[in-house]
Amino acid sequence: MIADYHAQAIAANAENGARLVAVGHYDRQRFAEIERRFGVPCQTEAELLSNPQVDVICICTPSGQHAQQSIAAAQAGKHILVEKPMATRLEDADAMLAACHQNQVTMGVVFPSRTKPVFQRIHAAIQSGELGELTLGLVNLPYYRSQAYYDQAAWRGTWDLDGGGVLMNQGIHQVDLLAWFMGDPVSVKAHALTLQRQVEVEDTLCASLCFSNGSLAAINATAAASPGFPPRLEIYGTRGGVQVEGDAVMRWWSQDTPVEPDTAAAHPASAGAGADPRGISTAGHIALLGDFIQALRENRPPLVNGVEGRRSLAIVLSIYQAAGRIASAPENLNP
Repeated sequence: MIADYHAQAIAANAENGARLVAVGHYDRQRFAEIERRFGVPCQTEAELLSNPQVDVICICTPSGQHAQQSIAAAQAGKHILVEKPMATRLEDADAMLAACHQNQVTMGVVFPSRTKPVFQRIHAAIQSGELGELTLGLVNLPYYRSQAYYDQAAWRGTWDLDGGGVLMNQGIHQVDLLAWFMGDPVSVKAHALTLQRQVEVEDTLCASLCFSNGSLAAINATAAASPGFPPRLEIYGTRGGVQVEGDAVMRWWSQDTPVEPDTAAAHPASAGAGADPRGISTAGHIALLGDFIQALRENRPPLVNGVEGRRSLAIVLSIYQAAGRIASAPENLNP
């Protein structure tokens, strides 16, 4: 599914110089089908990495394969745009970062929410002090994924290749926003349960995070809230706060500049990805890819680089450890 989003983002960035050169796949019996689907040659991983026309590899494979493929791409001198989560283990993320540094290539991690105007406005308001000192962050993710969703591919819902359940696969977008807004937590408490789906990983989770300045955040997520509802994110500080449902501002108030709710807030927000994995717009991928191309040309880090991708992974893993779902906590939360 996500490969289609990348293909559309590449096509939308044609004027920015982007061009889809080839698609990599492991099964030669599917090459003809894939070539018809994307309109470009299908190649093995080795062929793709040795292709001199390729500057950037977009990695759209199961999460547990990201590390090996990213390291191979870096060693081949290719820049990398990898889907979230960048890896399923922190040591793998560190190996990816090291390979990129050693081979002088750039890595970007796909967190398209950072490109959305509403979340950029919130980040700017926090940085400017408009909301004051942050006190509380709240994330509610009442998503729905049927058993058929997990059954469609053997890797889904497994620790080895999915890396986790509703938090790692869906909620990591909101975790990334919390990290962007509030920083890295210093302590975590959590419960993670498998209540409704026949999978290895959790389908329902509650976590409490404490940050170095004493501020707190709560994350509540489930993949079993039929029929699926839009996510909510709230950020509060000593001078104001903001409530967002989906991508719409429901309320924004600060002592200096009260902001009117978005027009969309007058109507019920669409469940979007809360009900359907395809319920996300391609706009975020288009913007993120455009930024990545410009970052390469300007020799600067992309909007979401590998270090930022590692932050959200470290937080998710620390939540799993606090909930007793993985054996040990990440030894080094900061790169």
